[in-house]
Amino acid sequence: MKRVILIMFLGLMLNESFGQNTQKPPLHGKHWMAITGKPLGATAGAMIFAQGGNAVDASCAMLAAVCTMWDVLSWGGETQALIYNPNTKQVIAINAMGISPTGATVDFFKEKNMQYPPEFGPLAATTPGTPGGLMTMLAEFGTMSLEQVLAPAMEMAKGYPIEAQTANMIESRKDLIKEWPYSKKVFLPHLGQEREAPHAGEIFVQEDLYQTLKKLVDTEKEALAQGKTRKEAIYAAYDRFYKGDIAEEIVRGTREQGGLFTLEDLAKWKVKIEEPLSTNYKGIEVYKLQEWTQGPVLLQTLNILENFDLKSMGYNSANYINTVYQAMNLAFADRDFYYGDPDFNPKSPMKGLLSKAYAKQRAKLIGEKNDPEIGPGDPYPFQNGKNPYLHLLVKRKNALAYYQPELPIQGPEDPFLKQFQSGTTSIQAADKDGWVVSVTPSGGWIPAVIAGNTGIGLSQRMQSFVLDETLNPFNVLEPGKRPRVTLTPSMALKDGKPFLSFAVQGGDTQDQDLLQLFLNIVEFGMTVQEATEAANIHSYQMQSSFGAHESKPGSITLNTSVPSWVRKDLEKRGYKMNFLERTSGPLNAIWFDWKHNSFWGGSSNHGEDYGIAW
Repeated sequence: MKRVILIMFLGLMLNESFGQNTQKPPLHGKHWMAITGKPLGATAGAMIFAQGGNAVDASCAMLAAVCTMWDVLSWGGETQALIYNPNTKQVIAINAMGISPTGATVDFFKEKNMQYPPEFGPLAATTPGTPGGLMTMLAEFGTMSLEQVLAPAMEMAKGYPIEAQTANMIESRKDLIKEWPYSKKVFLPHLGQEREAPHAGEIFVQEDLYQTLKKLVDTEKEALAQGKTRKEAIYAAYDRFYKGDIAEEIVRGTREQGGLFTLEDLAKWKVKIEEPLSTNYKGIEVYKLQEWTQGPVLLQTLNILENFDLKSMGYNSANYINTVYQAMNLAFADRDFYYGDPDFNPKSPMKGLLSKAYAKQRAKLIGEKNDPEIGPGDPYPFQNGKNPYLHLLVKRKNALAYYQPELPIQGPEDPFLKQFQSGTTSIQAADKDGWVVSVTPSGGWIPAVIAGNTGIGLSQRMQSFVLDETLNPFNVLEPGKRPRVTLTPSMALKDGKPFLSFAVQGGDTQDQDLLQLFLNIVEFGMTVQEATEAANIHSYQMQSSFGAHESKPGSITLNTSVPSWVRKDLEKRGYKMNFLERTSGPLNAIWFDWKHNSFWGGSSNHGEDYGIAW
């Protein structure tokens, strides 16, 4: 009898979830949830929630904190966000991506014998976007003052115990850091000693950054004292950053080190509040940012996969992996050729790319074996147009920068792999009043050029432009243009209500992991924590958005848990496999339990990401 009861109990457990053990427990909350890339960053969000802030306030506090912690980004980077507004029942997109500076032209870099803008240094920098993004989000959708949400970050700038990951990254890149005087001053407190970077746990002080943040808060206070509204006071601080003395020092310090910024570049730049793009997958509306990000790749891939019965294939079976791998490659091939800043001509053919009929046509290309030569399709007929770039598609294959495509990835320390999935951070927040925020900020990672005496580390996003229209006529460098970036927060609604908010770090693997997280929940019934830790796959057939922009067609990363019979099947299909113990991201997500009116939070076991809920 006891055995029968036990079997029934286990059966019930498996009906409730996918039935896989997780290394982290799921988060449960009734009032709010805050998740980001570092434990101290999540604590900053929790502090704001405890003071009565909403999810936007908490997200801004977390963003400020992780920028101050150099969580693979800094204050001079870029911020991309999706916000669900419970008052309007709409998803809003925040575009706080910086632009290329005056003088940054194709000819400028080609005269320096560069195939792409550089990976590091002052010439890699777009204009700072994160401060403007944070202040716009807070002013338009938050409830608190800038002083309140910056308080945790300002305390950290005065000194916080630096974690080993960041401290060791500084030490490993110190030779490059020494090339830039303001970076050397901040990052290397033990100059001349054997270890010149901070030690793990050492109190890391950033006085210049503190003074910059204090200037913003002081400006807000002055505006409030003059009778300005909360919103007007925040925008007064915004103007000081982009048009006042802070901007002057950013420009002076950047140009001193060889950068191209002008005061006009910063003054004319604006955060954009946009409509996101979306698609419907089996009754679920999935939202992504526009084509200046890689976000529509997820929407395209879902449209392609809608033509297959994924559930019947079985989670991570050989057929499932082969189908998902090829579907991703088809969408990424379109990304590599058609995506770019929609404010510039030519305009990306997004209507055709997101057409269900176009996806059905692309789905027919998926076969028993992967095609390493697959390229972009022609979406123009699906928006009643004629493709003006067919002649470039013919030439494109000769222009691609393939890097030893016949060789598989050589393990976790392979330089190609580390660059391809180089990380940033992600932020997820939700509250009982219905506000939901998904953010993927980035830029200004170590080693970063610090702009004069501001403490602001500059972005390195210029490297995502191309200098040859044969590669992508929509993403060719021009002054004032936003590069096509990998950063890609996600949100999904079901029956008009939030269903899932999710984001991940990881360069060109971001929408690969986000796709599989979504399918893990929707197709295979995993809980959100199970889905964040699940054994994902990664393709490298698309062009890397970084460095030399290499590609490795047919290479695939599999989790070490993938069984031998699946490996043998994939080997017969021609895949070049490598294996990692953790392949999940790191993913962060919130799933909305409307049956019980609560939140489920997931934060993968891949990195240092952490969440707090109440």
